[in-house]
Amino acid sequence: MSFQIIFFAVIAALVLFQLYNVLGKRVGRQPQEDARALPPTAEAAAQRPPLDPSILAAIASLRARDPAFDPVKFLDGARQAYETIVRGYAGGDRAALTPLLAPAVMTSFEAGMAAREARGETEQVEFLHAPRADLESATAEGERAVARVRFLAEIRSRILPVDAAEDAEPRIEERRTAENWTFERTLGAADPNWVLARVEAASA
Repeated sequence: MSFQIIFFAVIAALVLFQLYNVLGKRVGRQPQEDARALPPTAEAAAQRPPLDPSILAAIASLRARDPAFDPVKFLDGARQAYETIVRGYAGGDRAALTPLLAPAVMTSFEAGMAAREARGETEQVEFLHAPRADLESATAEGERAVARVRFLAEIRSRILPVDAAEDAEPRIEERRTAENWTFERTLGAADPNWVLARVEAASA
């Protein structure tokens, strides 16, 4: 039992560290039904790269278990879920984050949001360009569908103390991020939504 507690604590710490890389540091329904229902912006559509034939071949095992899986629609939904999660974390919007995150990831995000709140800060983020999303893999592992997406984004943060005057100037931070996000869902479940299960650093 103690080994399991330590094991999950290490996983949570690693996810929190990667979250810091995305949201706190400068660097050189498919996931949600409501996100999937939104049409992609023209800019996002223009940035959507064609799927590599090797990726199409690699998702064959998932398509065999889930013929309805559409990698293009999945990427559109994943990109919108990514923006929702990044904005939700910055704004401390726990209600928006909870259905999008696996419990271990939500625990790590909660720790990061609580730390920012303890510093007495608020944060707003904007994307300087539509994030780029590349499908790295999509497979069936047991009873789970697992898809990994590499996101590249340029983000601007506006950070203010909670009690700042209305005319106060925010601290501006801009950063480029590169992350692999792994989404999962249960095959055959009544709920078709994907949740974010893991965050890892990626090459730019």
